[in-house]
Amino acid sequence: MRILSLLPSATEIVFALGLEGDLVGVTHECDWPPAARTKRAVSFSALPPAAEPAEVDRLVSASIDGGEPIYRLDTDAVRELRPDLVLTQDLCAVCAVPSGHVNEALELLGCRAEVLSMDPSSLGEVLDCLLRVGAVTGTEATAAALVDGLRQRLRAVTGAVAGRQRPGTFALEWSDPPFNGGHWVPEMIEAAGGSALLAGRGTPSVRVSWAEIEAASPEVVVFMPCGYGLEAAATEGASLLARPELRGAKAVFAVDASSYFSRPGPRLVDGVEILASALHPGAGPESPPGTVRRLR
Repeated sequence: MRILSLLPSATEIVFALGLEGDLVGVTHECDWPPAARTKRAVSFSALPPAAEPAEVDRLVSASIDGGEPIYRLDTDAVRELRPDLVLTQDLCAVCAVPSGHVNEALELLGCRAEVLSMDPSSLGEVLDCLLRVGAVTGTEATAAALVDGLRQRLRAVTGAVAGRQRPGTFALEWSDPPFNGGHWVPEMIEAAGGSALLAGRGTPSVRVSWAEIEAASPEVVVFMPCGYGLEAAATEGASLLARPELRGAKAVFAVDASSYFSRPGPRLVDGVEILASALHPGAGPESPPGTVRRLR
């Protein structure tokens, strides 16, 4: 089977299932595991690489309102790779090429590939995506064993923080303008022993005001800008410490959002463990280096 992944989290799933030999193409953002970078990239972003957060928000908003798409597909590369299975999504128009665009491109190319759209909104649905990929690739047993192990780790975290005080925790997914952490993020906070503020389980991230954030009085702020690694998040997060609306927060953390929070793949479970170690030090194993940094 020739697999084309148009989603970083899907690429992680393919590798986790031992299907890397069948993977013929990925996106330019597929960087985990490191071997993913050796695969041919077939999509790219139209966003300027050095754009400030406010500029990114402006361009993304324009794209959603009918402007140029953020992600573009290299149709010549797709034609050459001749995929049998394409893994993509419709969850977020700014995260990857939507399945509708993929289907249009495949029809134009005369390609008969199966398109599997993965659109989870919760941790459980993320794990179900692993099972779905296992089902269409004949790796059901491997997928089932992987999911069972991930669920055991989640149970271990929730057990370790059970009975502890739950600090009011606000996940800041974007800074200018501010957005909350949506979809699976509130559930991750709850599993890690926090109380998610300004958030609803399974709902998309939405723009919030600094006044709303201040009114929510978070004890803990976790800065997880979508697509940022730890260093970039920590650099931008340092400027947030001066905001008067966050003065009441006892702790402000920056995290590697790209690896452990933004992408709906197996490493979200790592993200829960990282959050638990930040919210409740000593309740479980310490976070690996390079995953979280306390700014306050």
